[in-house]
Amino acid sequence: MRNQDNITPYITFNRDEWASLRSSTPMTITEKDIEELKGLNDVLNIDEIEQIYLPLSRLLFLHTMAVKELHESRNMFLRTQVKKVPYIIGVAGSVAVGKSTMSRVLKTLISRWPNKPRVELLTTDGFLYPNKFLQENGLMDKKGFPESYDITSLINVLSQLKSGNEKVTAPIYSHITYDVIPDQVQTIESPDVVIVEGINVLQPPKLLEGKTIDQISVSDFFDFSIYVDAAESNIFKWYVDRFKILKETAFRHEKSYFKKFAGINDEEAFELAKDIWDKINKVNLQENILPTRNRADLILYKGNHHLVDSVKMRKI
Repeated sequence: MRNQDNITPYITFNRDEWASLRSSTPMTITEKDIEELKGLNDVLNIDEIEQIYLPLSRLLFLHTMAVKELHESRNMFLRTQVKKVPYIIGVAGSVAVGKSTMSRVLKTLISRWPNKPRVELLTTDGFLYPNKFLQENGLMDKKGFPESYDITSLINVLSQLKSGNEKVTAPIYSHITYDVIPDQVQTIESPDVVIVEGINVLQPPKLLEGKTIDQISVSDFFDFSIYVDAAESNIFKWYVDRFKILKETAFRHEKSYFKKFAGINDEEAFELAKDIWDKINKVNLQENILPTRNRADLILYKGNHHLVDSVKMRKI
């Protein structure tokens, strides 16, 4: 009888095995770059770049080159000169797991490939409904849940990108005011690669009473997707650690939504962060984010040191 435990769509690599796949990929990031790229309490060093990100950069380069060849072959077959559309990479995972840092590192590495592609980073925070809308619809306590996003607008932006539109605009979010910034947009012009980062970007089409509401999902526009994973206990710890740092930094900004928490001590900060985690982020992780993990092409699993321990890559 066949062993059911061996049935998996993924190939698993430990850190050393994955690091060996770097081959001759050159190091294009400096110590100064690392300081500018890492998040508040993320652990990022040269070893992590060499052993995790350079092999990933090499893999993505091979994928994009294969897509380019396919595009040229299709044009030859169809006898057309259709312009190539951007290669879109989706990055998903929990709050505080390190998605933003990883996305910034990837953007930097990809932009320094030999062919110097134009790379843009699009975060889904800008597609959160404004706080006024969330308050009016009883959704402030579900901010970050799938229903708190204007998915229609996000899909419209991705549709424009995949249609080859040369200039596309997207809303911008402020982590200081904890809200979408009115009358400001991010302009994306003629990108070769777009990284779309957000906690719920791998959500499948919405269902209501067993019927599909949305006929298309955000991930339908992705050429490659990555899920940043870690044990829930570690993510909670990182979330609390980040909260404590924020109360001493961003929360002290005069326009900060969380300014009233700037003066609390570490014990009060822990209790407040734990309450927010238990009521919002933990529920969102368990009900919405984690169930999308196995929809990713690549899963990066972090250990308690905030560094990647293992990698799972989907078979093709």
